Amino acid sequence: MPELISPDARWHAAWLEAHAEWGPGAHEDGFGLRPSDDVGTREGFATWLARLAGDACTYRWIVEGERVLGGIALRHGFGEFVRQFGHIGYGVRPSARGRGVASWALGRVLGEAWTLGMSRVLVVCAVDNVASMRTIERHGGVPEKSPDERVRRYWIENYLSLDM
Repeated sequence: MPELISPDARWHAAWLEAHAEWGPGAHEDGFGLRPSDDVGTREGFATWLARLAGDACTYRWIVEGERVLGGIALRHGFGEFVRQFGHIGYGVRPSARGRGVASWALGRVLGEAWTLGMSRVLVVCAVDNVASMRTIERHGGVPEKSPDERVRRYWIENYLSLDM
């Protein structure tokens, strides 16, 4: 059974294994990874983790046993970055896809969003990412018209907060 954990340096080797499985490019949503981050060395990895701790974002890694399966991020506020990429971003390594891992993690992070007092969150995915669209819709995501034809934008509401 997977679990969500806060980023931790002890997972360096397992994280690198997942990172290698994705291959090159910027597609590991949910990790807050930038092209300039040096995650290959212990020092660079620690520096990256320190930067994440200072972000206006809650990062969680999806782990199972000794494997990092993916990452998910809950971005706070509603600045320009959130308007473009959403409150929640996630990614699951290729070998762990198709098992419901993303849906499970999204459900847990939505719970964190509601605990923080958020009444609704924006989740964005590429128009060709059918698995992600289904995951978001499974959690009540309602599509809105997007100015960018390459992405789908969804709002997920905390219906419990509407009853208060």
